[in-house]
Amino acid sequence: MSQYIIVINPGATSSKFGLFDGDTLVHQEKITHSDSELAAFPKLADQRNVRLRRIHEFLKEREIKKGDLAAAVGRGGLLQPLASGTYSVNKAMLADLQKAARGEHASNLGAPMALEIAESFACPAFIVDPVAVDEMEPVARVTGIKGIERQSLSHALNMKAVAKRHARNLNKPYEHLNLIVAHMGSGTSLSAHRDGRMIDVINPKDEGPISADRSGTIPSSALIEMCFRPGTEAKEIKKTLFGNGGLFSLLGTRDAAEAVAKMESGDTHARAVVEAMTYQVAKYIGEMATVLKGKVDGILLTGGMVFNRPIQELIEDRVKWIAPVTFYPGEDELQALAEGAARALNREEPVKNYAE
Repeated sequence: MSQYIIVINPGATSSKFGLFDGDTLVHQEKITHSDSELAAFPKLADQRNVRLRRIHEFLKEREIKKGDLAAAVGRGGLLQPLASGTYSVNKAMLADLQKAARGEHASNLGAPMALEIAESFACPAFIVDPVAVDEMEPVARVTGIKGIERQSLSHALNMKAVAKRHARNLNKPYEHLNLIVAHMGSGTSLSAHRDGRMIDVINPKDEGPISADRSGTIPSSALIEMCFRPGTEAKEIKKTLFGNGGLFSLLGTRDAAEAVAKMESGDTHARAVVEAMTYQVAKYIGEMATVLKGKVDGILLTGGMVFNRPIQELIEDRVKWIAPVTFYPGEDELQALAEGAARALNREEPVKNYAE
């Protein structure tokens, strides 16, 4: 029986894909899409075929035929809240992604792209741990305004994969560990893991520390004043908070390595910004430690920013008293998707059904 798995991760201006033998990478590619290429499509959903073209070409070059693929896996999008796991792509899922009620995002293309490949090669189509994974406890949802609740949107795919990887490295069941995971990238998510669930999450769309291009938590009074400045539009405010905030607003770069380089060259403003960012990450780690009542087996730092040793050191210095700190740089989403599919194919975990 074939164990080849094709994995697809559509991004805003790129599409990454990989061919795996089980959970072992055979080949991966990144296709860059120009602004002009994507501008030709009025709707995000219309980009599917142009993004799929190179994947089909690759499979043909490799002489992958019908029956040679065990599964096609796509990055999960902004679906309705759901439990962690590997899900079959079904009509309800595709309908929700088409409606995009929780927002338009390139990851919404992952499931329909996987299904198109799966139908061509007679194999199942899956998604794994989309950003909408919601395992928060009721107490974590409450805010001080009736009708408004905290939402669980996060880098669940990478955080779950890293937590399970860490458990394997310790030769312990993931479900038996209390972990705090911080994913530091263009946005920074944090999560508290207990009994195999993310019982609380810092959602980078609404809150959290400064990150590469997101503002993080902003004082509400100042935010209200900014919203009601003459001529201000909601779209502009959203872009300021989510895309043009964080390091980009403060230092003019979304690249953490560039920010660190400026800091190390003697730029005092850059040092203040990087230290503030790491201070805030550490503070939210402390917050998650209270969620776990101080019983923390490990703190895991992951995401692209964690390749920078000064960022590692600044955070570790503040939180190492809570629990041992382990670094898993990068986000390796293709690997995480392949691992989720392999667990399902090997019946280590059940394949779940998405309900509307």
